[in-house]
Amino acid sequence: MGGDRVSVRRRHFEPISRCIVEGRTTQTVASDLEGTLLISASSFPYYMLLALEAGSLVRALALLLAAPFLFLVNAFVSEEIAIKAMIFVTFSGLKLRDVEMRVRSVLPRFYAEDVRAEAWRVFRAAGRRRCVVTASPRIMVEYFGEKYLGADKVIGTELECSKSGRLTGFVKGDTGLLVGERKRDAVVRVFGVEDLPDLGIGGGRSDHHFMSMCKEAYMVPRTKSEPLPRSKLLSPVIFHDGRLAQRPTPFVALLTFLWLPIGFILSLFRVYINIMIPERIARYNYVIQGIKLVVKGNPPGPPKKGQSGVLLVCNHRTILDPVVMAVALGRKVSCVTYSISKFSELISPIKAVALSREREKDAANIKKLLEEGDLVICPEGTTCREPFLLRFSALFAELTDKIVPVAINTKQGVFYGTTVRGHKVLDPYFVFMNPRPTYEITFLDQLPVELTCKDGKSPIEVANYVQRVIGGTLGFESTNLTRKDKYAMLAGTDGRVPSKEEDKKDKNK
Repeated sequence: MGGDRVSVRRRHFEPISRCIVEGRTTQTVASDLEGTLLISASSFPYYMLLALEAGSLVRALALLLAAPFLFLVNAFVSEEIAIKAMIFVTFSGLKLRDVEMRVRSVLPRFYAEDVRAEAWRVFRAAGRRRCVVTASPRIMVEYFGEKYLGADKVIGTELECSKSGRLTGFVKGDTGLLVGERKRDAVVRVFGVEDLPDLGIGGGRSDHHFMSMCKEAYMVPRTKSEPLPRSKLLSPVIFHDGRLAQRPTPFVALLTFLWLPIGFILSLFRVYINIMIPERIARYNYVIQGIKLVVKGNPPGPPKKGQSGVLLVCNHRTILDPVVMAVALGRKVSCVTYSISKFSELISPIKAVALSREREKDAANIKKLLEEGDLVICPEGTTCREPFLLRFSALFAELTDKIVPVAINTKQGVFYGTTVRGHKVLDPYFVFMNPRPTYEITFLDQLPVELTCKDGKSPIEVANYVQRVIGGTLGFESTNLTRKDKYAMLAGTDGRVPSKEEDKKDKNK
């Protein structure tokens, strides 16, 4: 072992910029993650995300308070002790299933924004087998590494789990924390002594041990690097969950937690004061309250007496889309939604009607609401944070030929006002907890009769056309994904909201 240490210290590794990627389709690669495939050498933000989303606000605060201690221990005592302490604070007592779901739904978006382009270029060049080696728990990294980076194997630290399905916060004793020589040993176990990696990529001294065994090895310099465009990854990040909009480094996390009570009080004023104000005045109140509303296009006028209203068909960004649209129009409108809490329905400044998902019943309700005035509908059936449009339900196209497409975009700098597994009743408050929430609403031209079902177009053709028009206006990509796809990925459910009758039956069981 002593001889190995001497050889590791003496071996010189070339910078990754000198690696030639051509002709490596039959080769294998082992690469470190933090500071190598990822630009940031710190994994703290990802622990913070799991502490908050899989744990609680208290756990996240505890991790933040421990950050200075962890930094000092890592710098002057032991990297291994610091990582083990961070693992314990983050994971102890959490259900394994909860952690697995948050890893899939929250982390990929933040990992995807931190991929180092130069290391990715070399990692992808090896076509036979790609392996990610990391000191982070395997459970944190495996999903992103395999689905988005194309890793065939992720070697990470294994965590202890009790018989009840809860993580203890301790590292499994047989393999230990993968730092230094343990990384080397893990690589040998996976590849075998006779077939060690052709390429090794690392970013720090802890990686030298496994890099020294590879036929070629390259170091990633600790210099500023441009992140890989997310579109270059193997899969696009379309769906993600979690409340934080920014990567929670210690400094960002501190600012976020300091802003939290201020933002909550501000959101109460923004929500409840605007409830009592007419829509034509609320727009001026938005300016006073720091809410930016940009209105483009030609908003339709109010329906004439005795005529039915127009159907305002929009993409869905937050729960407040119909409310903000009413403010943009300067008058009351109604809206239909697939799910709304009793409390949200109670405090809504506009009439909100929940759809039952029974086609005939929903169609009758929509026609009735159109007779009363203009109606807002979001045919995606759920929100999407990224620049993509989900498939539009064609029901709206069957009910009227007065269709006005509306393109909506939002900017939420600190918090996301949507959630899948969180408390949906808090969604409007999180939107307005942002220091300067921004809404951009573009009213497009009403569809000519020849593009509606009245002139022989099928409902699906009309729905697809409206989706393309809105997507073209926003620069968003249209997809065939649905609410069911979103909830299957982020929550492991079909996203179906039980009807009132089903709720009663469940309670009576």
